[in-house]
Amino acid sequence: MPSSQTRPARKPAATRGEAPPSAAKNQAIAESDAAGAAPANGSSVAAVDKVDTAYLQSLMGYNARRAALSIIELFLQRLAPYGLKPVDFSVMSTIHHNPGVTSRQLCAALNLLPPNLVGLIQSLETRGLIERKPHPHDGRAVGLHATAQGQALMVQAEQTASDLEIEKTANLTPAQRKTLLTLLQKIYL
Repeated sequence: MPSSQTRPARKPAATRGEAPPSAAKNQAIAESDAAGAAPANGSSVAAVDKVDTAYLQSLMGYNARRAALSIIELFLQRLAPYGLKPVDFSVMSTIHHNPGVTSRQLCAALNLLPPNLVGLIQSLETRGLIERKPHPHDGRAVGLHATAQGQALMVQAEQTASDLEIEKTANLTPAQRKTLLTLLQKIYL
């Protein structure tokens, strides 16, 4: 073709309805794997006998989440008789230990969004576990208080939570448990 004439640019494979070369290669490997044959390019496919999670285990978030999931699973089972999920428990415990706390203070202390707290407060109030009382210093605010029923429930629920955490952290000494709590709190407080 003479240099004055240019060839029309070729469209990328994806716009021509063709798979890009790497996708075609991956598809061929997948098809050969499914058929039990060796890959088209002649390389072998490794089988995994033991899954390597060493990198994940080096991440703080991964380890914190795995530990939390382990404890939360047991927490859900043990606190079901009290009708408390983790967030309900956290809110009730905070109200129990801070009579007169406001919704705004709860949101700040527990990192909750106000719209998420409204329904939860209504539910706890309907169950007779908390009551609202006028705030002594701010006429616009309302303080939240555990009722006698709520206080009795939280004494039992908190004991259950403490017991299950000791059970789940049985491989730690009391000093290690205290150190772990201190270190975790340095991350989020």
